[in-house]
Amino acid sequence: MTENMDFPAPPNRDANAHRPLIGLALGGGVARGWAHIGVVQRLDEIGLRPDIVAGTSVGALVGGFWLAGHLQPLESWARSLTKTRMLSYFDVVLNGSGLMGGKRLEKALQRYLPTTNIEDLNERFVAVTAELATGHEIWLMEGDLGDAVQAAYALPGVFPPRAINGRWLIDGALVNPLPVSACRALGARLVIAVGLHTGAFGQGVKQRKERFDILSDDAGKELEAAAKGNLAEKLMLHRLFHASNNAPGVGSVMLASFNILMDRITRSRLAGDPPDVLVAPQVGHIPLLDFDRADELIKLGRDEVDRQMPEIESAMEYLA
Repeated sequence: MTENMDFPAPPNRDANAHRPLIGLALGGGVARGWAHIGVVQRLDEIGLRPDIVAGTSVGALVGGFWLAGHLQPLESWARSLTKTRMLSYFDVVLNGSGLMGGKRLEKALQRYLPTTNIEDLNERFVAVTAELATGHEIWLMEGDLGDAVQAAYALPGVFPPRAINGRWLIDGALVNPLPVSACRALGARLVIAVGLHTGAFGQGVKQRKERFDILSDDAGKELEAAAKGNLAEKLMLHRLFHASNNAPGVGSVMLASFNILMDRITRSRLAGDPPDVLVAPQVGHIPLLDFDRADELIKLGRDEVDRQMPEIESAMEYLA
């Protein structure tokens, strides 16, 4: 349970009285989260706008931008990312609370997301985070949207925790990787969940097992090459993903562990509280840091919505 129990009043649903109250849960998945862009785009195109959106990690990022009306700038930015551009956001620090300071990424996001309060959105939105001190699941449903999104993706060890309302908050995927429960608690009759955990141990697992590295060798080399003449950055990246004895570096171990943790917790939580419809783009073959593959991921998200449309329509008819 969360400690934030003063839920906002439900929206005016007169125009949608013929359908159930719909919740959309957007799960975590690091770079694979670009698939969420394709999912929500396709939902918009078919006229299925949820009443409640709950997002964890990158799911909070995409969901927040979408409800604020700024999905297109986020999509354009995601599609423009290359290995070189990704490197420009890697503000590696050695004396902070994470491997990256996060300030470069924060400034980039501020360019595309004007100051917006969560309570001013047309639909209810909750960014799922975790409190560092207690491990409690914390739902952010009011206040600055940008702050909430950054807290929701503050992956421990990578980004520093975010201080909000006197608490240090971290990535919500550590406690609720696919927040179906938040949608239920806010009154959703029909919950559609977009999970990026399926396939994590399917397609591509053989290659990752052989390398024992969530980043493929090619991806690691591409990041290092993107540093060009900056020897210090190139050395830092190499040490981050490749240890001296040819074992995976600390960055690779952290990301691989996060991948396992998110998969296991998601399966456990969904066993007790499954969604009515699970939209699960097959993204397991894409490494967690391949942010430059937005084109492919967005298409996978769109295609999976089309594949699940019969299930969505059936659920809406049954639960109406």
